[in-house]
Amino acid sequence: MTSTTCSPDELRMLFLFEKLDEAQLQTLCENGHVELIEPGPVYAEGDDATCFYVLIEGEMVMSKLSGGEDIEISRTSQPGVYSGAWQAYLGERASQTYPASARVLVPSRFFVLDADVFGRLIREWFPMAVHLLEGLFFGNQSSRQIMDQRERLLALGSLSAGLTHELNNPAAAAVRATASLRDRVSHMRRKLGMIASGTYDHETMTSLIRLQDEAAELVAKAPTLSPMEAADREDELADWFDARGVAGGWDLAPTFVAAGMDVGWLDKVRAGVDDDALLDSAIRWLNYTIETELLMNEIADSTTRVSTLVDAAKQYSQMDRAPYQRADLRELLDSTLVMLGRKIGDLTVVKEYDPALPAIPMYAAELNQVWTNLIDNAVAAMDGAGTLTIRTRREGDTALIQIGDTGPGIDADIRDRIFEPFFTTKPVGQGTGLGLDISWRIVVKKHRGSLRVESEPGATTFEVRIPIEPRD
Repeated sequence: MTSTTCSPDELRMLFLFEKLDEAQLQTLCENGHVELIEPGPVYAEGDDATCFYVLIEGEMVMSKLSGGEDIEISRTSQPGVYSGAWQAYLGERASQTYPASARVLVPSRFFVLDADVFGRLIREWFPMAVHLLEGLFFGNQSSRQIMDQRERLLALGSLSAGLTHELNNPAAAAVRATASLRDRVSHMRRKLGMIASGTYDHETMTSLIRLQDEAAELVAKAPTLSPMEAADREDELADWFDARGVAGGWDLAPTFVAAGMDVGWLDKVRAGVDDDALLDSAIRWLNYTIETELLMNEIADSTTRVSTLVDAAKQYSQMDRAPYQRADLRELLDSTLVMLGRKIGDLTVVKEYDPALPAIPMYAAELNQVWTNLIDNAVAAMDGAGTLTIRTRREGDTALIQIGDTGPGIDADIRDRIFEPFFTTKPVGQGTGLGLDISWRIVVKKHRGSLRVESEPGATTFEVRIPIEPRD
């Protein structure tokens, strides 16, 4: 870099300074200088913003980091274009780092002013403008924070309602099964009283107890039957009951079929009871045994479902965990799918996870919000019918997460705007337009990753890339 003499007449030719008076132009020249910068970097994104640059002649390129790559955002040779520490007049209330990187393509001349001097001169010369800019900057910042919080609360409310609904079903099933189990146990006690009165001889009693234990084991191993197979087997058992004088065979048959029993097993029961008059009583005693086992299985399934939902909620919210940690993306995605289960409904869900993808450093709870926004948008786009596809794989030094849907797609004329704050295609009252903006900031700003979308009718895919190793 080579410093040269600053001329007020030259500064006056730049649109940024054309309205300044002679004294102001002279002050700029006294406090700043002109630099000739050879092709190469001028400053880097994230470094302390120490200088304010105004292009006099030459060509400069601005770029930002995304997914580990330097992405060009603008290229210009227009005299008067400014960059660098342009927020210096806001002082410590705003971030004083370079928001992007700058480099020049040809030898270029810049007017350069120290950030502190630039901030002081702006506050002295344009106090009203500074107040207006402060109001705009901090007002927008405050509005965004409020709307971000509202977006999170809306998402939390929706997820809480869905979770409550999901928890209610297995909890209610467990309550119903417990009440039914109490009734069956009561009947078994009365039946046991009859047995104790000497209705069965010792040999018959021994045989029935063995069959009772065998029935309990069969319930645990019962095969899954199709509706047609179950109906055919119920008909066979009902006919068997009727042929042997067992009352209410049609009511008993479904229970025995659910336990995986067939006519052959009932013949074993018949062989173990010498007196046909006692067969009806023996069948009902075994029926109570089977029903209690089935009800206990239902209670176990229901409570397991409750436990699974609670674990998913804990994984989703990252309770009792450090905010920045190494975590498994597959676990986060699965917990989000569980939390959104009610919204997903009958949609087909395809999961293609790379088992070799390692745990990566992340703000897990915030990435869960990204998955929530992307999956929720995909589900809404399909309107109750379609396929939700979630893929993970390693791509170089990044983890790639793809969330796709088979909805109508995103029109090309609005595709570039979907990450803008407050932009939404949903009807009034159904979206704030902040979901994708928040997701973009979490992925790009906080994780130094990238978020992009590819879309055509019947195939829309959002691609998230997160660095596998932490970056400063």
